[in-house]
Amino acid sequence: TTHERLRVLSALTSVETPRLMVVASATAIAQKTLDRGTFTSNIHSLSSGQQVELEELLDRWRRLGYRFEATADFPGVVSRRGGIIDIFPVGASSPARIELWGDDVESIRLFDPETQRSTEMVDSVAVMPARETLPGLADREDLDRRIGRIDVTPCTDSTKARIFEELNSLLEGREVEEVDFYAGFFNHGSLLDYFPENGIVVLHRPNEVVEAAWSNDERAHQLRAVKERRGELPLRFPSSHLLWGDAQGGIDRFDRRLEVTAWGAEGLTQDETVMLPFVAAQGQFGRFKVFGEQAEAMASAGDRVIAVTSVPKRLGEILSEQGLDTDIRDSLDGPPDAGSITVVHAPGAGLSEGFVLKLDGSKLAVFSDAELFGVAKQRRPRRRHAAARATLLSELSPGDYVVHVEHGIARFKGTGHTDRDQGEREYLILQYAHGDELYVPIDNLDRITPYVAPMDSGPTLTRLGTQEWKRAKARVERSTREMAGELLSLYAARELAEGYAAAPDAPWQAELEDSFPFEETPDQNDAIANVKADMERPRPMDRLICGDVGYGKTEIALRAAFKTVMDGKQVAVLVPTTVLAQQHYVNFSQRLSAYPINVEVLSRFRTDLEQRGVVEGLADGTVDICIGTHRLIQRDVRFKDLGLVVIDEEQRFGVAHKERLKQVRREVDVLTLTATPIPRTLHLSLAGIRDMSTIETPPEERLPIKTYVSEFSDELIREAIRRELDRQGQVYFLHNRVYNIDYMAGYIKMLVPEAEVATAHGQMHEDQLEQTMLEFADGQMDVLLCTTIIESGLDIPNVNTLIVNRADTFGLSQLYQLRGRVGRGARRAYSYLLIPTARSITEAAEKRLKTMLAATELGAGFQIAMKDLEIRGAGAILGSQQSGHIHAVG
Repeated sequence: TTHERLRVLSALTSVETPRLMVVASATAIAQKTLDRGTFTSNIHSLSSGQQVELEELLDRWRRLGYRFEATADFPGVVSRRGGIIDIFPVGASSPARIELWGDDVESIRLFDPETQRSTEMVDSVAVMPARETLPGLADREDLDRRIGRIDVTPCTDSTKARIFEELNSLLEGREVEEVDFYAGFFNHGSLLDYFPENGIVVLHRPNEVVEAAWSNDERAHQLRAVKERRGELPLRFPSSHLLWGDAQGGIDRFDRRLEVTAWGAEGLTQDETVMLPFVAAQGQFGRFKVFGEQAEAMASAGDRVIAVTSVPKRLGEILSEQGLDTDIRDSLDGPPDAGSITVVHAPGAGLSEGFVLKLDGSKLAVFSDAELFGVAKQRRPRRRHAAARATLLSELSPGDYVVHVEHGIARFKGTGHTDRDQGEREYLILQYAHGDELYVPIDNLDRITPYVAPMDSGPTLTRLGTQEWKRAKARVERSTREMAGELLSLYAARELAEGYAAAPDAPWQAELEDSFPFEETPDQNDAIANVKADMERPRPMDRLICGDVGYGKTEIALRAAFKTVMDGKQVAVLVPTTVLAQQHYVNFSQRLSAYPINVEVLSRFRTDLEQRGVVEGLADGTVDICIGTHRLIQRDVRFKDLGLVVIDEEQRFGVAHKERLKQVRREVDVLTLTATPIPRTLHLSLAGIRDMSTIETPPEERLPIKTYVSEFSDELIREAIRRELDRQGQVYFLHNRVYNIDYMAGYIKMLVPEAEVATAHGQMHEDQLEQTMLEFADGQMDVLLCTTIIESGLDIPNVNTLIVNRADTFGLSQLYQLRGRVGRGARRAYSYLLIPTARSITEAAEKRLKTMLAATELGAGFQIAMKDLEIRGAGAILGSQQSGHIHAVG
């Protein structure tokens, strides 16, 4: 990301970090950046007691790329409240609060960006540029020359107007959305300029580096030619791409170079070539019998065999069952004896990959979990600051309704100051009935919450200075007591049911959890602890896990399933689609391959004979965990001893299925996973009727998805697909009409002839659908034209563009789930929501699309669900006494 690159540039310019190691790709080298002289000359610091000219300082920060917001809760942001300046410098772990007394810096305190509370006093704070493209620092004469060279003659009128308008905005200090488009005007340096002269440049597989760089050059040239041909780019427009010829010249100036290659190279003497005595370890991927035979043969030959694993006890048991003598250790201080087999516990991230080292007359073979099980633990870096939910200020816009705990419902007008404070304190301004206003200090934000309710019309504002709000709270309290009485009878059966209390964690539980390929986030650990506590109580568990896609909900379910099986009971994992069932089956099978657990899948991807075998295995207890679609809750499926039901995305199941699930809830533990719970489920959880855990910490490298709403446009579709193909990515095109999906496939092929297009929908034959999905996942197809079959669970990191046709016909949580299919890696993802041309859409659809545009931050699933609750209403918590069905209102 930009902030990470800037942190590296800052470290490279510091003499205090001579041993800094930077790993850069050819693509990173080819990206032009701010030249080193300009960058280093603009790194400055503020110290206590220093005299400053405030307006000049703020203007300097503005030219360095810092944004001015209400709160400084993210790197690159500044906030001003009178004589108090908050700044979150890029590269810093915490923001700083600078208090001025006149023109003097009186104090500098670091503070928590989440709570806005001070944590410690410091003597100084360092500030460096917040962006790599800084128009405010450009040399005007040089810039005028560059602008004078471009030729806009072939451009369309709209392109000419946009380019000159945005260039003028940049020169006047105003922001534009795509500032990197103009980076070639302002950036004249590269990452290589920042490397120390006495550093060592390592070229890993240099031939492949050159090939990748040339490929980047070719794609950049082709994209430029296409845009010039369309009239979207002026001729001789400065590029932000550094050609490999120029980059190679920068590399060649370093005297100390090391080339690492798998093959020999010409022109090198024997003294210049070092043959590394390493080869990769052979992977067995769960074939423990084969691994045991291999280890035995190597030990018999006098070689040393070491298995570095997160599940040492279980691996030792497996090898002992094959008659092998193994030595299990917590650590290894030196080489083991020749002819031995050693199993070593791998704490933390463990070993990412094994190897075989050739010694004099023998070998040392080291195997990791990657070779043994097919997975290796990856370290998920902790965020330097809490990536918590956005503060109330960032969620509110002027005109929104809020509730003050003591004064009632008001309309938020904005922030401001009072005359008495001379601008020293900032307040939220709330407007009540009859034009009354209430000023609430920023420090009292915890007294205010957004107003959430069905809003076909706005709520009635409370009158200040009356008993109206107290009477309203009293009425709600009486209604709540009445509802609680009804709920007692409804939930008494579940609360008093004689469920089973799970035993404390078995030793294998800790080993399984150590084998998780990532480090758990704090939210994940809290949710896991809550689930285990529920399971160890005698009453049936009914817990909702709410977390965005890719945030680790499935891992929580897997650990709960393992704990259940360790107690001798069975687990049913219910998912909405066959594709997701297959993916979960593969994941569960890989993670549990080291243990005597039988995992099966029940879906239409299996033949009738295979399905009968699974059903019989569930009845006689030979199947421990079964993952399936609605087929799993049909009448012919019987479990010998069911202990846990995991429901993935409950809102995708029909009324009849939910009635069956209601019966299940009274008898066994139920764990529901969702990114956007349906309004009624969310309402039950918020009311405390159902238990809920939320996971809000995103993966470190995840970027927010850029979302656009547009009328159906050939040009937009063509550009979106080509942009993704240009960076070697893939595209989902969602068209939820099977009857003309083949026509749409031909239409896309006509728009983008170079793209390989595949179709996927639920009416295809199982074999054909499975084959199509596998080919797309392997990268053999560029565009997958599909229905909502992709909505849940698909995880293909190379797909980072989503186009949804007739987005106005989808529900809010459904749109959010669909958008979650992209942006699952470190690349920026794009989502295009298309609506029909020359046709009006409903008011509710317009609200949904506006909510999608607003919910761009990571972890917005919970806010989406809250907005859905507001748009659609909560529904009746209690169903009809006659039918037992749910009656939705609102």
